[in-house]
Amino acid sequence: MDAASGTIVACATPPGPARRAILRLSGPRTAELVRAVLRAESPRFEPAATRALCTGRFDDGVGTQPVELYWMRAPRSYTREDLAEFHLPGAAPLVRAAERRLLALGAEAARPGEFTRRAFLNGRLDLAQAEGVLALTAAGDEAERAAAALLVEGGLGARAGRARELLLELASLCEASLDFDERETGDVARGELQRAFAAARAALEEAQAFERARAAPSGLARVVLVGAPNAGKSTLWNALGGGQALTGPLSGTTRDALVAAWEVPGGRVLLVDGPGLEAAADGPRGRAQVLFERERRAADLLLGVLGPGQPVAALPGEVGLLVFTQLELRAAGHQGLAEAAAGRPWVALSARTGAGLSELAAAVGARLFPARPPGLEGGVPRLVSARHEEALRRAGAALAEAEAGLALGLPLDLLSEGVRGALEALDELAGRATPEEVLTRIFARFCLGK
Repeated sequence: MDAASGTIVACATPPGPARRAILRLSGPRTAELVRAVLRAESPRFEPAATRALCTGRFDDGVGTQPVELYWMRAPRSYTREDLAEFHLPGAAPLVRAAERRLLALGAEAARPGEFTRRAFLNGRLDLAQAEGVLALTAAGDEAERAAAALLVEGGLGARAGRARELLLELASLCEASLDFDERETGDVARGELQRAFAAARAALEEAQAFERARAAPSGLARVVLVGAPNAGKSTLWNALGGGQALTGPLSGTTRDALVAAWEVPGGRVLLVDGPGLEAAADGPRGRAQVLFERERRAADLLLGVLGPGQPVAALPGEVGLLVFTQLELRAAGHQGLAEAAAGRPWVALSARTGAGLSELAAAVGARLFPARPPGLEGGVPRLVSARHEEALRRAGAALAEAEAGLALGLPLDLLSEGVRGALEALDELAGRATPEEVLTRIFARFCLGK
């Protein structure tokens, strides 16, 4: 994507009478156009200056009007181009006359969002920051303003950038091993790959948690219990949500999704239980699996519940936290659980005795309710946050699929494809690989002058 080359102008303040209006000018001919309209300025306008403030008169071709000129030389400007702002009296006829004069001298009328688009194309902002500008202009209260400001400041971009660097390292590990076998020096040990996957997953989860907290979506977060039949999900649901789910030794006891409120550090969530994971079946059990799959897809966090002897590899790759249940039946206690988790976050508990329940609540709260800046309790418009959520979801799903493939011993070239899929999703989030038509739709939502 190449930045535009013309010099653009637009009014950056809302229409209507005001004490002051701002005409914004950006592009290669900015200094030339400033000299063409600026009169009797003090101090004298010097285009070589990095920053300048001049007071003088603006020659609009009919007369002159008082003006303050704010000059920012490339690349130290919002657009990374030469940029000038004319602060004029807010009378609409005077503003129109000044804008007509600049257009007559060769400036081009800016399209909605074109200043921010140039900032993005010139590397001043990533796409998430640019969308933060859109959210900032649309903020309806202090909470939305604070949430949008976090985007503009680069909070999401920095976290996604760290995840991207770790994914690039992981991809290089996978691809470097393709030409070697375990007896050769170039082979990457399985343990090193596991640690690299864990680090990339943790960075992605941090970005996802930041975005959830920043955007503050409406409704309660959904925490869904998944696991094989008789893993202890329903007993755990009863203990945490205070429900009365039917439990028993026979598989398939739970057919419908069960939902209860659960208080964790930081807020309230919805805890969802459902049928145990099993191969496709006909009849009511098969229909129950299909219906519960919707709950899994809508989850903000999946808890993978494992009873004694049940393997981690049997859980879906998108599980965010492992829960080893029935601790009272595990002769070795916590011993061996860390090894079974293979670097993934985990909690061990007993729903019957209550041991470990508070640790589980703390772990869930830390993931869904990370520390927020003071006053950040609202959200930004969903049109901004929905794209971020989807890109992060796709990145997490692609990485989880690759990590599951590692556990199953799949070839490294297949793992590398999954990692590349996660990288592509993050590149779309930052705008590195976003289709042009998507960019056009995003920036078309901006108002003129932004």
